[in-house]
Amino acid sequence: MSFCLDTKLIKPDSDKEIKNIVILLHGYGGDGNDIAQVVLNWKRFLPNTLFVCPNAPEVCSINPVGYQWFDLSKDDEEFVLNESKKNELVLKNFLNEIKEEFSLPNSKICLSGFSQGCMMSISVGLSSDEKYSGILGFSGKIISKNDLSKRITFKPETLLIHGENDDIVPCVNSLEAKDFLERNKIPVKLEIIKNCGHHIPIEASSFGLKFIKKIFNIN
Repeated sequence: MSFCLDTKLIKPDSDKEIKNIVILLHGYGGDGNDIAQVVLNWKRFLPNTLFVCPNAPEVCSINPVGYQWFDLSKDDEEFVLNESKKNELVLKNFLNEIKEEFSLPNSKICLSGFSQGCMMSISVGLSSDEKYSGILGFSGKIISKNDLSKRITFKPETLLIHGENDDIVPCVNSLEAKDFLERNKIPVKLEIIKNCGHHIPIEASSFGLKFIKKIFNIN
């Protein structure tokens, strides 16, 4: 089993059939092992779910032990957009590999991510060639509203979660993302976590779990 991105797979117990997949994309400078910590709170409630936690394709420019979905070394919106779209293609190829390996369609896959990973989940989820079951985004934003508005192909149910006191990616970004999604007729809900910075606390994890169970129709 070989994929175009190095990835951590957290499979169901050996007697459980894989019926659903949750993709978890880490933040800037992180890796698949970082974001996989969220699964500790989810796995027992999602017994037939495979969790896929890939490393981004590039070594992070400011943290060589971590990875990046796109380069942030230049404070230039067009540069950032081009970098992100370049690795969207890599990510979409990876997702096709996962679908082929486990014989599941997009309707059985939830795209999720934190910070930069959230941004990629939104971009990929809205511009896919087949509708995903849902998008779950933590502490992120839309990279370019103008660009993405021209590329929307499907409108999966979306949950955005953001810390009220986030000083890395301020909470206003999720408010703006919610407005953008609503204006484009995409079903979206936003949960703002009080007294929370740039991380995924238990409360946010619980909101995420509830959303995943809903879109996968798990009681």
